[in-house]
Amino acid sequence: MSMEVDLRMLESVHAPQSLHKRRRISVDEVDAFLSCQVSRKVETSFPTLRRSDYYTKPCLSELAIEEFTNPGYSGRVLDFTVGRVGYGWVKFVGETDIRCLDLDSIIKFNSCEVIVYEDESSKPVVGQGLNKKAEVTLVLRLKPLDYFTKGRLRKIVGILKHKTASQGAQFLSFDPLNGEWKFLVQHFSRFGLSEDEEDIVMNDVSPEARVPTELNDIEDSDADEVTGLEDPTLLSHSLPAHLGLDPIRMKEMRMLLFPAEEVDEDGFSGMHSRDSPPLMKEPSMNPLHHSSSKTERKMSPHLVRKTPLALIEYNPGSFSSKCQGSMLMAQQNKGLHLKASTSEGFKQDLKLLKTPLAGGHSHNVVDAALFMGRSFRVGWGPNGVLVHSGMPVGSATAQCVLSSVINLQKVAIDNVIRDESNKVKKELIDLCFDSPLNLHKELNHEIKRVDLGTFDLKLQKLVCNRVTLPEVCRSYIEIIEKQLEVSSVPPLSRVLFMHQVMVWELVKVLFSSRKMSAEFKSLEADDEEDMVPDGRQKYPEVDPEALPVMRRAEFSYWLQESVCHRVQEDISSLDESSDLEHIFLLLTGRQLDAAVELAASRGDVRLSCLLSQAGGSPATRSDVAHQLDIWRKNGMDFNFFEENRVRLLELLAGNIHGALHGVKIDWRRFLGLLMWYQFPPDISLPVVFNTYQKLLNDGNAPYPVPIYVDEGPIEEAGNWEIGEHFDLAYYLMLLHARQEDDFGALKTMFSAFASTNDPLDYHMIWHHRAVLEAIGTFSLNDLHVLDMGFVSQLLCVGQCHWAIYVVLHMTHREDYPYLQTTVIREILFQYCEVWSTQDSQCRFIENLGVPSSWLHEALAIYFSYNGDLTKALHHFIESSHWQKAHSIFLTSVVHSLFLSAKHSEIWRLATTMEDHKSEIEDWDLGAGIFISFYVLRSSLQEDSNTITELGTLENKNDECTDFIERLYKCLAVSGSKLSLDASNIQTANRLSLHLRVVYSKMAEEVCSFLLSDSGEGSAGEVQLSCFNTVFTAPIPENVRSYHLQDAVSLFTSCLSEMAQ
Repeated sequence: MSMEVDLRMLESVHAPQSLHKRRRISVDEVDAFLSCQVSRKVETSFPTLRRSDYYTKPCLSELAIEEFTNPGYSGRVLDFTVGRVGYGWVKFVGETDIRCLDLDSIIKFNSCEVIVYEDESSKPVVGQGLNKKAEVTLVLRLKPLDYFTKGRLRKIVGILKHKTASQGAQFLSFDPLNGEWKFLVQHFSRFGLSEDEEDIVMNDVSPEARVPTELNDIEDSDADEVTGLEDPTLLSHSLPAHLGLDPIRMKEMRMLLFPAEEVDEDGFSGMHSRDSPPLMKEPSMNPLHHSSSKTERKMSPHLVRKTPLALIEYNPGSFSSKCQGSMLMAQQNKGLHLKASTSEGFKQDLKLLKTPLAGGHSHNVVDAALFMGRSFRVGWGPNGVLVHSGMPVGSATAQCVLSSVINLQKVAIDNVIRDESNKVKKELIDLCFDSPLNLHKELNHEIKRVDLGTFDLKLQKLVCNRVTLPEVCRSYIEIIEKQLEVSSVPPLSRVLFMHQVMVWELVKVLFSSRKMSAEFKSLEADDEEDMVPDGRQKYPEVDPEALPVMRRAEFSYWLQESVCHRVQEDISSLDESSDLEHIFLLLTGRQLDAAVELAASRGDVRLSCLLSQAGGSPATRSDVAHQLDIWRKNGMDFNFFEENRVRLLELLAGNIHGALHGVKIDWRRFLGLLMWYQFPPDISLPVVFNTYQKLLNDGNAPYPVPIYVDEGPIEEAGNWEIGEHFDLAYYLMLLHARQEDDFGALKTMFSAFASTNDPLDYHMIWHHRAVLEAIGTFSLNDLHVLDMGFVSQLLCVGQCHWAIYVVLHMTHREDYPYLQTTVIREILFQYCEVWSTQDSQCRFIENLGVPSSWLHEALAIYFSYNGDLTKALHHFIESSHWQKAHSIFLTSVVHSLFLSAKHSEIWRLATTMEDHKSEIEDWDLGAGIFISFYVLRSSLQEDSNTITELGTLENKNDECTDFIERLYKCLAVSGSKLSLDASNIQTANRLSLHLRVVYSKMAEEVCSFLLSDSGEGSAGEVQLSCFNTVFTAPIPENVRSYHLQDAVSLFTSCLSEMAQ
């Protein structure tokens, strides 16, 4: 959030309406311009402070008001204060000159320290700037007051007094209630606690974390003895423990082999301090040393071998761009109670991580995989998340990175929906994405079915005509105006939103048409009332020959509105004696009435008469130009003329470059001067645009810089290079001028940089492209970068259904026929957890014509990954992936169902897949065996619902024999398949055991029914044959022994009968 002051707030009483509202120039506004006394030079002299957690007293807005009422106030501010929330503040005693100070680079608050003028080369002498007497307050975060004894409090105060005196400062007070440590300094470099002292004195001041060693834990024992102790819970989480070794013994061996490494050069023992990023901490040093020595120590720290610890915790870091989230392979909580539980893997909630990725080329991240090869792999995840184990190259704060630190960074794709405090606004999500896309969806569309073999897609294309274009533009403008009403919108975003309003107005002016006399004819101008919101009216018939002039008049009005605020800004910096310059600035915005009245009020009647004819008949221009030529030929000494009067005469004569000699104006006003004062009033717009482009190519016209460079923050202007990107409004003018010719700048025109400083923000430029293409201004099938950029942005905010909607609007290409298919399936698979949990998104996707099998396949993969194999089986069946469904059914589902006696569910699943058994490998030895079992069991039960009647016992025995032989084949096949499909041998053995139990239960039940039928009336030989079948079945041994007794009894009976 920028804290720079916009001095236009002082003229809010008289200032005109914002750009997104239509304005009219009146005498009252001219009086407002004359009454504004604030100089632009004064505005630039204020100090700058852009960091959101820093503040000043008085604040910069109050400074602006005081400067307005009391000129020179910023050069003598009394008791000027700069602070950082949660860290402390500095009050500079007496009067201080704060003009043109860059507070971001001068003052830095860190944990327990404040640094003023870290760069010694830029430090002024004592008594000047901020290198002067000041009262410093640092906030130390301690435990509750009741935790401390009087002895401990005295010890803390003693430490702070000693530290204050050793740095040449004067101790003032220490308040244990709020932790405020106050002291007085005579000059500045760095004051506070060194890093090893921080570990002794206090908690970390960052609200996200706390240092492991606090002053609260200090006893009367020596601090070195405290830090030398080793927590046993750390060893229980160490690498030796995971390898089955004794961690204490391994530590003793390391101490014997590497005694020098036992000295902790980082100021902490075996643990990362959380008040800094979890990298190597710089060695402690005297806080009053030169800052350059600190940098040298940072660039080459001493490496200390650490005992590898288990990955058990994630530290999200702070929300600043300099501190990235990290997962630490270290135990950071002493005394943590350990529980033995089955690990399910590491899970990270990325909603907590809001760190944007640094964008400079000199801060590229080094991937640890470049150094560690296949042993470590990182990369990009969904929603712009980058996982790496490296450090920014070229960063001034770069440090050696431990291999135990994994960094997570996230690209800020959603900047457009964040407020000044960098928090996501739900209102902006709706207004930036949902509302415009709903409007787009409500418009007429042309559906094109693309047959891609087994499925077809309904590709869509927007249909719009130039007659209805004004209403479409008006609807988009209403949405953007609602965005401007959202509170806490950043200043730059507000500038971009207002520019979008003007772009839609320009689209309406340049490309709309009007229906007259039952025919469609070109619209040359909506009358002025059409520019007013909700001003809809029927237009009278117009002579077609007058249409170009009317369009030119409409564009002229748009141009006046777009430059009005720039004219007012320039006028506000003038004093009362600059009447002629004031008039000239009014002419650059074509505010002729105000210019004429101002000249007349100053008694310059002749000039007011000339101004009243400005931009009118070419004869007037010729007369003024002829008079200037006569003066020059006669040797007139123009030094006796006022410079601004000559400038006005040159402008009235149509000599634009002569009038602008030594004056810089923006490109829109230059274009307006060209159209208003150089060309005749009946000239067409294409001639004006082409002339401006020619002057631009020759270097005789200002560049049409993007709006964020022209009116945005200074840092945005510094990153722009001439000729790199132009403003979207300029591209629209060129597109209008070349409607019948090939326009080769479309890719540049529809890049994000044409309308915003964010290279990843396509939320409105996509709608511009869609509408312009629908009305026939151009036709191009090579703008997929724009489409995919918008898709990524929608996915980042969880709008998966709208992302698929955008994909279906991508132009179909014969050379890439499966482009839309691939992208849609990737969205469904990667973001399944998002769209599947919202019924509205699911219905929306189905209504778009996306095959339902794709949704079920994505859900099947998702549930399979998360271990819910029952739901995965259901969705694999719904998506017609029969082989995969059969595999999950056999290996993961059927055994639990069978052992739970859910036979009807097994029958339903198996019979569903039976219709597609030709597509399933080894069907008869898989799910088919269960169908055979239920059919055979039904027959053996001989009830009324028998499916197949087997008849004699011999036939039943034959059927059971065949079934048992199939069971053995199933066991062999399933065992080999499980060993290939399972992730490890233990899993394969477990699943194989489950199937053996199921097959054993099946065999036992079949054998039981078979033997129950082999009673009286059956021949002994047939009965013995049944027992032989039973003994070959895979049944439990106790059951086999039981049947063996019956078989022996039957055999004995048979022998007795034979003996008789």
